[in-house]
Amino acid sequence: MLNSLISSIKRWRKPANPGPRVIARNDHNLSRRDISRAALTVMKRLQDAGFEAYIVGGGVRDLLLGGHPKDFDVATDATPEQAKELFRGARIVGRRFRILHARIGREIIEVTTFRGHHSEGEEHEAQQSEHGMLLRDNVYGDLESDAIRRDFTVNALYYTTNGFAIHDYTGGMRDIEQRLIRMIGDPATRYKEDPVRMLRATRFAAKLDFNIEDKTAAPLEQLAPLLRNIAPARLFDEILKLLMNGHGERTFELLRQYRLWHHLFPDNAACLEDPAALALSRLALRNTDQRIRDDKRVTPAFLYAALLWPAVSAEQQRLIERGTPPVPALAQAAQKITSSQLAHTAIPKRFSIPMREIWDMQLRLPQRGGSRAQRLSEHPRFRAAYDFLLLREESGEIAPGLGQWWTEFQQADDEERQQMVRSLQRSGGNGRRGRGSRGGRRRRPKAAE
Repeated sequence: MLNSLISSIKRWRKPANPGPRVIARNDHNLSRRDISRAALTVMKRLQDAGFEAYIVGGGVRDLLLGGHPKDFDVATDATPEQAKELFRGARIVGRRFRILHARIGREIIEVTTFRGHHSEGEEHEAQQSEHGMLLRDNVYGDLESDAIRRDFTVNALYYTTNGFAIHDYTGGMRDIEQRLIRMIGDPATRYKEDPVRMLRATRFAAKLDFNIEDKTAAPLEQLAPLLRNIAPARLFDEILKLLMNGHGERTFELLRQYRLWHHLFPDNAACLEDPAALALSRLALRNTDQRIRDDKRVTPAFLYAALLWPAVSAEQQRLIERGTPPVPALAQAAQKITSSQLAHTAIPKRFSIPMREIWDMQLRLPQRGGSRAQRLSEHPRFRAAYDFLLLREESGEIAPGLGQWWTEFQQADDEERQQMVRSLQRSGGNGRRGRGSRGGRRRRPKAAE
């Protein structure tokens, strides 16, 4: 598919001249059959009302690369208010960028008005912070100005059903051929306008297996501290896009390479000199990537548990060395590290609560005497805690053994489970297998057990 695209690009490519390049239907591989019916409906309704309408952004890019995008965005010269009149139940969202959400059946299509240069707007339309970040940007323009206002060239390709051509104002087709992520305009200025663009550069590079163009990459490390100016809630949403899109491990390596990771997960970053902590982080991301590829359920709770655990474990050990018992030491460490992380990225309670339960279960899993093993196996968070235990063993944080015991326990019938527990009690181990496992006091088994 990509070779065919490259051949098509070579047919139409001309010496650099100002103005757009229009790639005719016969010279690209994008077909409207691959675009959602809802997006085509939105385009047609806008066009029938006398407005321009184009599919733009990731939908065009991914189709050109042979992908199957789930979402399609539409760009138009209609203002949000004008477009809203064409769609029943549509609503205008956003303050910094006002966008129309048009509902067609069960799909919501994002409709954006062509952007103009923010310097041409009034204060109520465009506003920047002292660091250069855009606080408001509702200056409208034409197709060319909209293309220049987008972030990367590969995201500034416009497909229209009027003639089925692709309009390229920024060299996006060339960069797809060369597999490059290139910023439109001066990279430093564009990153200052919206520091999240630094994260988007690494995300697209990881997802598409592209390289970040040298000038686009050059300011990343220097400007990385600007991420501290982004609201934690917004950064949490970006973390999900970065690490839970099936390419999390590769994204993690790029974020570390460009010193962006330190401003997202500083407590994790501080622990990565420890080979076990680095291995655990990579394994958790690799596990998440594989589950996404296998179309299995994933949750941020597990990923956050793994990424923050090295710092939690280190803090717990410091407290134990000062005389705090293991259980309250873990609770105090969890509270401290979680609070520290919340200053950078939000963690909604629906994820932070199970995250802490996964940690708590790490102290309980070694305690398997009597009926405790059965009760633990029935705990709602058991499976996640068990998977987490396996990653800890695989990373080298703790010695292997306990994970295998729990694997066998889950596969055993009731009689075999009772025998496994009795064998533990006869050995006097009570489940204290593997260095680093910390349990409560040993007690003599009751007759009933």
